[in-house]
Amino acid sequence: MNPAHRAGLAGAALVAAAVGAAAGLAAERVVVGRPLRRGETPGGRLGLGQLRGTPQVVRLEDGVELHVEVDEAHASAPWRDLTVVFVHGFALNQDCFHYQRLALRGTARLVLYDQRSHGRSGRGSAESSTMEQIAEDLKMVLDSVVPTGPVVLVGHSMGGMTILELASRAPELFGDRVEGVALISTSAGEMSDVTWGLPGFAARSLRLLAPSVMQLGRRTTQLLERGRQISSDLAVMVTKVYAFAGEVPVELVDFSLEMINATPLDVLADFYPALSDHDAFEALDVLNGTETLVLVGAQDLLTPAAHSHLLVHGIPGAELEVLDPGGHLVMLERPDDVNSHLIDLLDRVARGLDE
Repeated sequence: MNPAHRAGLAGAALVAAAVGAAAGLAAERVVVGRPLRRGETPGGRLGLGQLRGTPQVVRLEDGVELHVEVDEAHASAPWRDLTVVFVHGFALNQDCFHYQRLALRGTARLVLYDQRSHGRSGRGSAESSTMEQIAEDLKMVLDSVVPTGPVVLVGHSMGGMTILELASRAPELFGDRVEGVALISTSAGEMSDVTWGLPGFAARSLRLLAPSVMQLGRRTTQLLERGRQISSDLAVMVTKVYAFAGEVPVELVDFSLEMINATPLDVLADFYPALSDHDAFEALDVLNGTETLVLVGAQDLLTPAAHSHLLVHGIPGAELEVLDPGGHLVMLERPDDVNSHLIDLLDRVARGLDE
């Protein structure tokens, strides 16, 4: 096992430890203050994860095949000349944008894809699990599926980081091809300082475990993989603590947990160093002149609202929206509000193109 992969395993184990500790701290708050309830998903809309588009395959230079889906715009659509590309986050897949896709399909050309090693896309190597590579993957999606016309990029969590890394690597795209950007629950860096909602001493203690945890082997990972697939109330509770802030239907939590559990632990381990080391602050100025929406949940424990404030500070003219209550998966928890802000962004982009 190479050192980079061992570091990734360490990070994944530390995150698992943090989640377990936080579950104990948050159990009373979940059971008493934020109850799970059975019922319909918000608005009684089409079942989560059931929306499908026209499938395409983008084959990358290293042989990985990305699963891409396209929803074409209606001929009379208000933003028929725009293509909106959705970039999902760590341990998720394109279905996390279910409500945004449901609200916008037909109004613009929509492109959604699963990042390498996630969802229906092919598995990449541990060495390719970097911000630089997934930014290059996004560029390949643009070149292959959106070769012409104005683009709006919508990224959640690691997807937002992917967009920022693309801005760093290909600044010429922004303000030319890329006319709008939505950065949802994401960060430009300093992720190693995030405490996951734990008291500072607990988070620091977990990080001090890294040298010994790095000795973990693949056998431990396989045992964890089998264990995480066992359904439990604890898994649902932990998912709710870290994904949502307000009261949500348990079906929404189940859906989120299914996406997370479908992502192999090795993939989480492979990508962890990239997330921890992410630093795109110098790329923020590239978005100057590009219509930019920064949106975050007030109670996001994984990419705290303070990180969104830093984004807005570094992007002249960026709009900041903090949804309260709102957790990390705010696009699932507060779909109507997120959709409203995305629609406003598309309107601003369209007006700018007409001027």
